[in-house]
Amino acid sequence: MADEDNFDTGDMFQDPEGFYEPEPEPTFAEHHMLSGQTVRVRLVGSHPLYGNLLWNAGRTSSHYLEEHADRLVKGKDVLEIGAAAGVPSIVSAILGARTAVMTDYPDVDLVENMRHNAGLSAALVGRDSALHVDGYKWGASVAPLLAYLPEAARSQGFDLLIMADVVYSHREHPNLIQTMRAALKRSPEAVALVIFTPYQPWLLPKTEKFFPLAEESGFHVTKIFEKVMDDVLFENDPGDERLRRTVFGYEIRWTEEELK
Repeated sequence: MADEDNFDTGDMFQDPEGFYEPEPEPTFAEHHMLSGQTVRVRLVGSHPLYGNLLWNAGRTSSHYLEEHADRLVKGKDVLEIGAAAGVPSIVSAILGARTAVMTDYPDVDLVENMRHNAGLSAALVGRDSALHVDGYKWGASVAPLLAYLPEAARSQGFDLLIMADVVYSHREHPNLIQTMRAALKRSPEAVALVIFTPYQPWLLPKTEKFFPLAEESGFHVTKIFEKVMDDVLFENDPGDERLRRTVFGYEIRWTEEELK
């Protein structure tokens, strides 16, 4: 009778070489600031939460922040949600934000990649600015994010929320509003910057429902620009090409009633 304790299975439970497709290697992308500085970021090789792309809205948000740095960024406390590679957060820190908190869904690969990108740009960030990275699920408590602020500011909230290409997730609109209400400082100057491209143009009416929902929730919505890019991000996608090349920008602030 064979000794079962010493039974040799050989390689029968080993997957043959080449059985699984290799994971795509991470790639790198560069964002060129208007100042001439270059922000280099690593993109996740392949990820269902789109951490493998540098989106037009992220680039456009970063340029808008640079153009309006004195009003929106310098000396301010900034929170980015849905950051992916995190270019707007990094640019905010470079531009002199007092605090910049870069967040995305609390997935290990996404958060680790954001930390990597924050490290890549550390030399560009001045000593008076602090850049932090954390995982955050929209609609969840913002207390862990407020903890990154200087102690005196934690009860007040963030001066600026950056929300680039997040409103495409229609079922998440209530959670995004909840995060805005909990995180944005109750101040006339505090603003949420919402920038997006309708990569699926036929869904634009659903995407735009975010804005009346924001108005019903105590915010005033102002459209600030509509910029047509030179190229589409996804060449073979269906739908109106001009819309797929267009970046829409909005500033959202508290209504006077909410500030009373």
